[in-house]
Amino acid sequence: MKAILILLFSCSITVVLASERPNILFIAIDDMNDWTGFLGGHPQAQTPSMDRLAKKGVNFTNAHCSAPGCSPSRNALLYGAEPFNSGLYAFYDQEGFSNEVLEGYTSLPELFKNNGYNTYGSGKIHHRREPTDAEWTEFHEPPKTNPLKFDDVEGYIQGKKGKMRFSPTLNPLEDHTDYKNTSFGVDVLSREHEQPFFLAVGIVRPHLPFTAPKQFFDLYPMEVEPPRINPTDHSDIPKVGKAMAKVGDDNKFKKDKAWNKVRRAYLACVSWADFNVGRLIDALEESPYADNTVVVLWSDHGYGMGEKKHFRKFALWEETTRVPFIFWDAREKKAVAGREVQDGVSLINVYRTLAEISDLDVPEKADGFSLVPQLKDPSAPVEGQAICTWGRGNYTVRTRDWRYTRYYDGGEELYDHTKDPDEWTNLANNPEYADVKTRLSAKLPQQEVPIIMEGLEGWSIPYSADKKLEPKNKGN
Repeated sequence: MKAILILLFSCSITVVLASERPNILFIAIDDMNDWTGFLGGHPQAQTPSMDRLAKKGVNFTNAHCSAPGCSPSRNALLYGAEPFNSGLYAFYDQEGFSNEVLEGYTSLPELFKNNGYNTYGSGKIHHRREPTDAEWTEFHEPPKTNPLKFDDVEGYIQGKKGKMRFSPTLNPLEDHTDYKNTSFGVDVLSREHEQPFFLAVGIVRPHLPFTAPKQFFDLYPMEVEPPRINPTDHSDIPKVGKAMAKVGDDNKFKKDKAWNKVRRAYLACVSWADFNVGRLIDALEESPYADNTVVVLWSDHGYGMGEKKHFRKFALWEETTRVPFIFWDAREKKAVAGREVQDGVSLINVYRTLAEISDLDVPEKADGFSLVPQLKDPSAPVEGQAICTWGRGNYTVRTRDWRYTRYYDGGEELYDHTKDPDEWTNLANNPEYADVKTRLSAKLPQQEVPIIMEGLEGWSIPYSADKKLEPKNKGN
């Protein structure tokens, strides 16, 4: 009898400790740059839900991805592994991985599931990896509904490929995949949970094609403001940087006089994503878990919209590396609104931050550091720096005031963001800034591992130490 009582008491202690751990609402957005209200990247951007979330939590206004592409960025964040340490520099079909590729790494959902959390997922979390029981208690696969109809008169389609469509949809909201995946998250938040949960919802827009319900196009005038563009911007960029620019897209849009429709469609998709974020936050606030949940919102990379003659991601400039990144700990009832961290911060730190918040031990191979000090005090100095990688040998480091980039062939870029936020004047060859360049170059990786070849999607190897490509207009 005594043994039974001891067992029951120890079990009750375990339940209490589990209930004290916070739930996690993990919102992943695809291809969203700083064209949001809370980051001020475009003066007409309408993102009321994310703006509200940024005021509630801590807004990392100078946050950057680990790699400007879906697969390497998500692999870095979800495994806590910098590309130059993991070898996952490019795009991969993870079904082609052997067990050795990820040996020593544990994905975030798997980490939480291994530590007593129920894990729920929907939408795009990994890039091209089938859901596994090791990671997910439940992963939602939305049912197919009516095919989408498009208004290509108000919008625009380049060629015959649906992927290059920039048009309003005419279907009910419920027919859209992002709506269905978000609805699953809303449903999970309405359930009764006896264990803490890790809920990941992946919102795909504004990934190509730039299509969204017409009501979100209607938020914007027919002519939207273009970004600031310097027509001679490439004059001081080294050859590898120029090669990364998707000038083919820029030329086609100019020829078709379509840039305005492309940018308007992107803004509409940003607002559509914001709408679905709002549905999740509203559902959380109406749930019993509003007082014990930590929300993290992030995008896998930024997006060029014509700056530097560049469209898409796949480059090491501000618009392609800078991302929305917000932490809101709903357990804090007396937090000051509008907290911001302005130092350069990398998404690689999401792994250790969530682990510390949830009192979980991290694998020895996990990179980065916890941002809990900044969540408590946004003025606290950041421990490391934000490094972004696009192919072996190509690295950029972003601090509060500077960006320094070095390519695999030795080409360099240096920008002073206090005077040149558009990155129009490359100071790398100016002897007056030699000390700055030396200081920043010391922050770049001193060692790098070879590229992983298993599961590699060959098209995605960038201009790097592993492969020299002729300029092509490919990519996800």
